[in-house]
Amino acid sequence: MDLKDHIRSIPDFPIPGILFYDISTLLAHADAWKVAVDQLAEHVETHKPDVLVGIESRGFLVAAPLALKLGIGFAMVRKKGKLPGATITHEYELEYGTDIIEIQDDAVKPGDRVVVLDDLLATGGTMGASLELIQGTGAEVAGTACIIELSFLNGREKLNGVPFNSLISYDD
Repeated sequence: MDLKDHIRSIPDFPIPGILFYDISTLLAHADAWKVAVDQLAEHVETHKPDVLVGIESRGFLVAAPLALKLGIGFAMVRKKGKLPGATITHEYELEYGTDIIEIQDDAVKPGDRVVVLDDLLATGGTMGASLELIQGTGAEVAGTACIIELSFLNGREKLNGVPFNSLISYDD
């Protein structure tokens, strides 16, 4: 099954000039979604993770069912102020300004093997910041994965050598 057949392209979203790759059509097709989760499981389980971390918000859709399938825990990286309880924060640079992400302070522990997931890797800024946040907890980031990679944006460069897998790649 070609998973690209289940990704909808939406031009000029969220702003003119951007081609948005929408995974909602993949999620809506049960057989294609099962294939995607099974393929991600094959990649992710090679890293022998203790916990999967999903990046807000579509990364939750990827990481949560995968954690259930693999029988391991799931944790969330969210924008500042969205998680209850004590959190660990990380500020990172955007093209113009900064942003802050956080994880609950007990979501991953020192020594945990973690794989970080999102729906799509573009420039790598949020994924790279998430890796730094998790590494700052003392956990080991064993790998990363996404459904889609926009390889022409060179996002892998911001992952500092952490292994990365994607199911689909767009080259332009």
